[in-house]
Amino acid sequence: MLEIRWTEGGEARSARWRSENGSPPPARVAIADERLAAATAYRLACEGTALLWRGDFHAARRLLRAMTRRADHHAPAPRPSRSPSPPPPPASSLVQAFQQHRQARSQRAVTLGRLLVPLDPDHSVPLRRAPDVRSACAQVYGPATEASVTSLRELLGIVGAYEWRRRGVEVPALNDRIHPHYGVFSPVRGEYVDLVAAAPLVSRAGAFDIGAGTGVLAAVLARRGVERVVATDRDPRAVACARDNVRRLGLSGRVDVLEADLFPPGRAPLVVCNPPWLPAKPASPLDHAVYDPGSRMLRGFLDGLGEHLTPEGEGWLILSDLAERLGLRTRAELLSAFASAGLRVVDQLRTRPRHPRASDRTDPLHTARTTETTSLWRLRRT
Repeated sequence: MLEIRWTEGGEARSARWRSENGSPPPARVAIADERLAAATAYRLACEGTALLWRGDFHAARRLLRAMTRRADHHAPAPRPSRSPSPPPPPASSLVQAFQQHRQARSQRAVTLGRLLVPLDPDHSVPLRRAPDVRSACAQVYGPATEASVTSLRELLGIVGAYEWRRRGVEVPALNDRIHPHYGVFSPVRGEYVDLVAAAPLVSRAGAFDIGAGTGVLAAVLARRGVERVVATDRDPRAVACARDNVRRLGLSGRVDVLEADLFPPGRAPLVVCNPPWLPAKPASPLDHAVYDPGSRMLRGFLDGLGEHLTPEGEGWLILSDLAERLGLRTRAELLSAFASAGLRVVDQLRTRPRHPRASDRTDPLHTARTTETTSLWRLRRT
């Protein structure tokens, strides 16, 4: 168990340190309240000093917003092109832009994460006008046992995820809602779900869903008439989330969710996988849904697919080409990975993204996002 230590009122104090993204406890901690100016707070955070808040909770939220504005103001602003159709930049500059964007976002998160709030042993926040966050914290941190400290930014994320989990996210392909848990990627980008809902089924006898996440694709397959779906994920939170959604949707008798790295035992006529789309190192729990270091999951799925398909079975790989647009992977490398795994392409279904970033000209990766395509590759053994 990690501890955070500080001095307050001339006394040495300590508490359990909570950080879901694995950040170490800060070495320097100062006590802060409404008397601290936003400019000073931001400077101290940039210099590595964490600020343990003792004032009004809503004042802490205002301070975090003010620090966020300063962080965004100091970030290098991209220069929007005046041409409606600018020529694409070279791949090397896109790779550099991607790396700089990730570094800037990472540093921004570290700096803003230095505004801290205390939690009592029952997960309540001992600050004036603090909301009741006990249920939200219990879902993420588990049973309350001792006093602790976490970043205000993380706490607000936990509360927001609690509301998402309670209300759910509408999925048109299901005509129902999926309830994402904290740390499990929400199916807000519906285009990949729509591809699975529209692709022709080779069989309804059974299917595997590899890397199930919320269980949305397993649910879509079951609703399409697949008799039995086995969904896997190696993240215990994702497994719990998928099981919860399967139960909510009334599919417990047709969808089994297992904790496993990639494939379950046996074979199926359909094996579906929507791996993380970018070959880069994740920096937080949610990043694992987007970043696949060394393309481990992608290659693991392709290399193991053949031995988990029935003789006439089909694998569906749902993958964005954003990595190709950014110069992180080439189309030739992807096709070579198919061939090396003994797979051939039967068909490629395509769709364009509908998320807001695709039209955000201030996004440093705007050029790549405007041409991004999401594909469902239908694969069979050669």
